[in-house]
Order: sequence, then structure tokens, then C-alpha cells
Amino acid sequence: MRSSLMSKLEINQKLFWFLLSILGLFILVGFFSAHIMEEEGHHITGMNNQIIWGLPHVFAVMLIIISSGVLNTATLSSVFDKTLFKPLAPLSALFAVAFLISGLLILVLDLGRPDRLVVAMTVYNFKSIFAWNIFLYSGFFAILVIYIWSMLDFTVKKHSKAVGTFAFIWRIVLTTGTGSIFGFLIAREAYATAILAPLFIVMSLLYGTAIYYLLYNLICKLNKKIISLEITQNFIKLLRIFLYINLYFLILYHLTNIYISKHIDYELFILFNGGIYTFLFWLGQILLGIIIPILVLSNKNMSISSLLVIVGGFIGIWVIIIGGQAYPLNMFPNHEIVESSFYDSGVYPYTPSLYEIALGLGSIALTLFIILAAIANLKFIPIDENKY
Repeated sequence: MRSSLMSKLEINQKLFWFLLSILGLFILVGFFSAHIMEEEGHHITGMNNQIIWGLPHVFAVMLIIISSGVLNTATLSSVFDKTLFKPLAPLSALFAVAFLISGLLILVLDLGRPDRLVVAMTVYNFKSIFAWNIFLYSGFFAILVIYIWSMLDFTVKKHSKAVGTFAFIWRIVLTTGTGSIFGFLIAREAYATAILAPLFIVMSLLYGTAIYYLLYNLICKLNKKIISLEITQNFIKLLRIFLYINLYFLILYHLTNIYISKHIDYELFILFNGGIYTFLFWLGQILLGIIIPILVLSNKNMSISSLLVIVGGFIGIWVIIIGGQAYPLNMFPNHEIVESSFYDSGVYPYTPSLYEIALGLGSIALTLFIILAAIANLKFIPIDENKY
């Protein structure tokens, strides 16, 4: 694909600076919130000694798995030789970079001590999946940069397939590592199962496909062009497939937990008597995030279906992360426990603070800021989807 067939975003300058300013404002508010949480401590958030991963972690995990999944389009182009997607591949890699940066940044800012990041990057405990993820995330970023270069520079175009194949393998391993963060937590009944790794891979494929279409559709509207019917139809097919696969692995995950005796109580909690978490699981993750999008796709409405997938997906990550921590930790299975009133019984409450919400929204704004700045200054947008 020659660079002459690619262009920058053609947008009114006033609108461009207005959008950039709004996004910049959200980013500043997010950084300010992170600074306040660092100075005052996490007691000003909704997090506590029981729920230590709050809303910022929900945003971070969502952004990171989207970063992996949004590379679908480039993978179909470079690895599987789907020529229809070749003009869309550079945007796919750019989106992946933007989501990865934002997801990792929100993790750093939510650590409580961002200045200690150098310790995490220089001192490793290879028995911890977190140590492995340091290499997976930084390596993925480097690969994406090289991948973009190989697609946009015609002199190294011949290497794009090899780099794309390597990026495809790396992103699968990366998403496996993200899912394994929870799968290796044997103390929590909500986790401690290897099925979480493939479940996260499938979620990344689903959310990545949905968010790519939404962003590309938005870029086309700003650029005053329309996505071709053939492109839309192919995205509809992909989204439908990933919806069914996601539903299958979600059912498999809960069936696996039911099969494990010590996880049955948690499953009863999430599926039937978990209050707000049961409501969010059935109405948010299942109905809003999977069932309704499948029905909407039957009417060929890709935009609404994609939006519902992202909303339902965010709720699903919330249920996995927050719901998994809210369920009481069973310290001594199969033993009679004498419980006190000091947070060692009952479902733990959690309400995110404005600081956490601002940090999360700031991370989304940073993603869009990076994408907008890049496409306005570099040639990422195909002039004609049917030429490559």
C-alpha cells in the first residue's frame, strides 16, 4: 500500500483545536485527580482493604485488552492476506498504540506511588505474572511501532507480513498474560481458573472489532466520507462470530466454576443472589453486551451493536474485577470460622469516587488525543478503501 494512497485527516482547523482542547482538559483533570490520590492516599477513593482494584483498574484492563483486540484489522491484512483490510491496517496499529499507552498510564497513576515504577521495571520476581507483563507490554509497544513503520514506509513494506505475524503472536501471549493475572489468583473464588486466559483473548477480539469500527466510522464522518458497504458487511460478520464465541467461553467459565466445589458459592452469588452484581451480570454483560447486539446485527446496524458491545463489555470487566473482590474472601475453606464485625464477613461495598471516575475518563481522553493528533499530522487514513 503506497503512502500516496493514504492521507491525513481533513478537518476544519477550529474544530480540530476545539476537540483537542476538550480532550486536553479531560487529560489534565485526570492527572490532577491522580495527583490528589497520590498526595492524600487511597482513603479518599472508594477502594478499601477488601476491594483494592477499583474503577481505574476496570478502565486499565478494558483499554489493554482493546489494545490487543483492535489489532484485528491489521492481523487480517498482514497475516491472513485479506486485501480488503490492507488500507485499514495502519489505523489498526495506531489505535493499538494509543489504547496501550492509556491503559498502562492509568495503571501507573493508580499504583499510589508512581515514583516506584522504576523498581517494577528493574527488580523482577519471575514467579509473578506481573513481572512477565512488564516485558509483554513494553515489547508489544516496540513491535507496534515497527509494525506501523513497515506498513507506511514502502521501502520496508516487504517485511510487514513478518512483523505482523510476530505482532499477532505477541498480542495473543499478552492477552493471555492479562487474563492470567486473575487466573493465577487462587485465593479468590471468582478467579483461580485457567479458562480466564482464553476468555480474555475472546473479549479482546470482540471489543477490539467493535471499537475499531466505531472509531473508523467517526473518522470517516470527520473526513466527510462513508465507509464502503463491503467493509461494513465484513465487520458485521466478524462481530457476530466473536459475540457467539464470547458467549460460549463465558458459559464455559461459569460452568467450570460450578464444577469446582469451592467456587460454587461464588457462582450462586454472581448468578442469583449477588444484588447489584447479579443485576449487572445478567442485564449488562449478557443482555446488553451480547444478546441485544446479536439481535441488532440482524438488522445490519453495526454502529449501535458495537456501542452496546463496548458498554456491556465494560460492565462485564466491572463484574469480573469488582464483583470478584466484593465476594467475601474464604480464608479457611471447610472450617468453622468465628467472624468479627471488622470487614471479614458479608459482601464488601464499593462506590467509586469522583477522583477515580476522572482518572478513568482522562485515560479515554488521552487515547482519543493521541489518535486525533496522529491522524491530523501523519498519513494514516486510506483515500480509497478499494485501492491498496
